[in-house]
Amino acid sequence: MIGRTAFSRRAVLLATATAPLAVACTTPPPPPPPPDPLAELVKAALSDAALATAVGAPETAAARAEHATRLQAEVDRATPRVPGSSAPPTTSAPVAPPAGASREALVPALQAAQKQAGDMVASVEPHRVGLVASVAAGCASLVEALS
Repeated sequence: MIGRTAFSRRAVLLATATAPLAVACTTPPPPPPPPDPLAELVKAALSDAALATAVGAPETAAARAEHATRLQAEVDRATPRVPGSSAPPTTSAPVAPPAGASREALVPALQAAQKQAGDMVASVEPHRVGLVASVAAGCASLVEALS
């Protein structure tokens, strides 16, 4: 009789000790974070850089590639990493220039990027305002230089 009681106590203790582990293992992971709004600016910058390269505007391509790099760095910094993951944040892949790329398409693309960034200034976190505003100003300068 004494052996059964000791066994029962051990079983209860073991069950009590492992119950939190079972709950922890069955808790669903948190939902993924929403897409970063700056990711759209990264895509536009990469697209503009590809277009500028295709039409022979290397300075514009370099400036927009730099915008993409700086914006992507902020997206990567702000993206929470999955615990236990050693993978670095993702970076955007290069974009192919659109078919039939022309120099005349570059100015409207830059104007659209300027408007996109300018519209975003009021809605981003305060620590991102300078980055987004400088991208908008940079696009405006590039439009002026191409005109």
